[in-house]
Amino acid sequence: MAEPFKNLLNAERVKHIARDFTRVWPEFPAKTFIQTATKGLDALELKDRARHIARALGAALPTDVTRAMELAIASLGEPLTVTEGYGNEVFRFMPLSTWLHDVGPQDVDTALRLNRELTKRFTAEFSIRSLLTHARARTLEELKVWAKDENAHVRRLVSEGTRPRLPWGERLPELQADPSLALPLLELLKDDESEYVRRSVANHLNDLAKDHPTVVLATARRWLVKATPERRRLVEHGLRTLVKAGNEDALSLLGASSEGLKVSGTVTPAKLAVGAFITVEATVKNGSDALTHVVVEAVVHFKRPKGSSTKKFRLARLDLPAGAKQTVTRRFQMAHRSIRRLHAGEHRVDVQANGRTARAGTFDLKLT
Repeated sequence: MAEPFKNLLNAERVKHIARDFTRVWPEFPAKTFIQTATKGLDALELKDRARHIARALGAALPTDVTRAMELAIASLGEPLTVTEGYGNEVFRFMPLSTWLHDVGPQDVDTALRLNRELTKRFTAEFSIRSLLTHARARTLEELKVWAKDENAHVRRLVSEGTRPRLPWGERLPELQADPSLALPLLELLKDDESEYVRRSVANHLNDLAKDHPTVVLATARRWLVKATPERRRLVEHGLRTLVKAGNEDALSLLGASSEGLKVSGTVTPAKLAVGAFITVEATVKNGSDALTHVVVEAVVHFKRPKGSSTKKFRLARLDLPAGAKQTVTRRFQMAHRSIRRLHAGEHRVDVQANGRTARAGTFDLKLT
């Protein structure tokens, strides 16, 4: 069985935090901090563990916030040299990020420095959000400078930290309401050399599309002019919500018209237990007289105690010649996830091609 997600923060990580601060500040009350931070820790989930440890850390650090943040900067150690595969040890910085979010607005300039250094070791996409709320103009101005930073983690923070709908992060209502605040930053990053950064730009664009589809479509149309393959992939990923919704303008921009398309599908087996797999098959026919780019998806309507929730899964992207027909198949595991708990009962599955939808069938899910 996989290790519970909450165990990314545990007693050993608390001790590591104590060692980090003791190394740069011998007066750090390590014993008291460890006792306070680990008391009741096992009963908490991940985010609550981060808050619990953050409170203990705040009590252990100097009451002078600027001094405390300077010590935090000194405690961080060597930055990451990669953008993936760096393991779970970095989660020891999550409580520091939580603490920084709360105290950062008390000294914006020092907090910006700490956010920049923190993101090189973990992430500062959550901690910087309080600065965007309380010192938005100053923070956005600094982010323009960071967009040209030599470190890919810092450049990614420019996009990820300003995402108005960042998963797990607080909403940024001003940026959500006014896309012109963050779009200039995305312009600076749209051709970044790092896929790690460009993927964040795409995710940010996708966030904006949920509230400002017209603005995002206009941006995508402009970015697609003489676009490199990398920029085109960014735009395609940034338009995914609009494509999944069957938005004709988004589909047209990607050369994926729904004209003349017919789709049908099946789902098997009819009954299964949690942890087993379903197989979704979709057949798409291009009845138009032109080559069409087709985005094929499975739409699973997950049963809930009240009603259902919908999740779309990509089956394939096809370049389908005029008059051609193609069948695609994919297996999906019906297992509990950290973001989704499954419920027993009948689940409906649809198949979709460029917004055209057909019912594939249902499956009955058992919890045991």
